[in-house]
Amino acid sequence: MSWGRTHTDIWQVGILHAPIARLLESVSPGEIAITWLPTQRDFCFLADPFGVWRGEHLHVFVEAYDYRDKHGVIRRYTYDRKLTLCEKSPALEAKHHLSYPFIIEDGGEVFMLPEAHRSGKLTLYRAREFPNAWERVCDILDLPAIDASVIRHGEMWWMFYGLPGPDDRAMCELHVASAPHLTGPWTPHALNPVRSSLESSRMGGAPFFTDGKLYLPMQDCTQTYGGAVTLLRVDDLTPQWNASAVRTITPTAFSTAFTDGVHTLSACGEVTLLDVKRIERSPRRLAIDLQRRWRRMTGQAPERDENF
Repeated sequence: MSWGRTHTDIWQVGILHAPIARLLESVSPGEIAITWLPTQRDFCFLADPFGVWRGEHLHVFVEAYDYRDKHGVIRRYTYDRKLTLCEKSPALEAKHHLSYPFIIEDGGEVFMLPEAHRSGKLTLYRAREFPNAWERVCDILDLPAIDASVIRHGEMWWMFYGLPGPDDRAMCELHVASAPHLTGPWTPHALNPVRSSLESSRMGGAPFFTDGKLYLPMQDCTQTYGGAVTLLRVDDLTPQWNASAVRTITPTAFSTAFTDGVHTLSACGEVTLLDVKRIERSPRRLAIDLQRRWRRMTGQAPERDENF
């Protein structure tokens, strides 16, 4: 823990009124309308948005994070076709920190693949009663996969993920695996890691197809964690690996208040979900860290915000 920390990353989630293919073209600031999710209290944020349309409603699942306990949980925000907020509620909590609630539709069911790399595994959940009741299906990887993102291509499922380790390994290595079924068995790519660089190796949203081409949103972490998103076009998955960066997207195209980063782009039909970042500089962060440490030492329950 750094006792001198005064810089705090604060993320905000928005719904871009355009399909993700629009971002393959140049976007000027203010050109595309955005509906922002509710603002959180100080030292809290929403990030990592993924969504699914069910009937006339868009369900957006996000990581909700509070620096007072540093324990991420998954929350759900539901919007109508006019993108008016209709409902919000907790969706999934666990012993381990949860983030990156990747949503999958398969066989008429909805699944979630949240990141919980501190558990040492990648666990798949099924919506028992959509959108709020989720049950564990199985551990599909006995690896601490980071930001795992899957897509069906032909007869196979493909997974793109990172792994923790020294020297910013999670930010600069891309790993790939494939499986005949969503539940596995998953086989790592023979060339893993297939990509190594800070510019475009950490997943940053949902893979998508446009004009028959597969694209991966990748984080650009050269200047800061989640500083921008690079769209990577995958030209060859196997047996070789070949991919090309086609466009880098910066936060200034979307916000004048959150201009320090964007690290998630998720396709969701006619809309795109994204998050943007600002770096706050305040000595109050020192007090937040001290209070959290004191509660841990004295066994007090974490202070959590229920008014999300």
